[in-house]
Amino acid sequence: MSDYYEAFEMSPVPAPGPDAVPPEPFRGIYGMPAFVTIPTSDLAASVDFWVRGLGFFELFGIPGRLVHLRRWAFQDVLLVPAASVPERAPAMRLSFACVLSQVDSIVEACRAVRPDSVEGPRDTPWNTRDVEVITPENARIVFTAAKPLDPASQEARNLEAIGITPPGTGRGDDNNEEHG
Repeated sequence: MSDYYEAFEMSPVPAPGPDAVPPEPFRGIYGMPAFVTIPTSDLAASVDFWVRGLGFFELFGIPGRLVHLRRWAFQDVLLVPAASVPERAPAMRLSFACVLSQVDSIVEACRAVRPDSVEGPRDTPWNTRDVEVITPENARIVFTAAKPLDPASQEARNLEAIGITPPGTGRGDDNNEEHG
């Protein structure tokens, strides 16, 4: 028995590529495997930014107590009222997957709601394009999109150096081998 298994069929994140299509917002109810709770001193302004800027929708709310936001499956955020929020964004970041075709629209939408809220986009050594957003609650949110991988690129060599052999390189193309 292997300690590793392919779990891509569980993930809503599509394979990277120029034609990758984001999944539809997921409106179903499920037991959340993880979620974040973010305190806000202005629930209405926070909901507005998360919806218009970041592309979340309100799954449900309990007036004055909680707003449950969601984007794709397993991308859940609970906004809760608080007397105050931190004056500065923490070093910690919360990342959400997106696809490359969404990066520019996220930047534009966030800047339309809060002009100084966005940093990036920037490309990473692990082959993603990331946008960092500071929300009205001073949460540091990153939207990260996988880029198509060129097997001859530095990014492919970076991944291979840590034991991830990219498909199409001719080395380790059998991703179903057991790791033991």
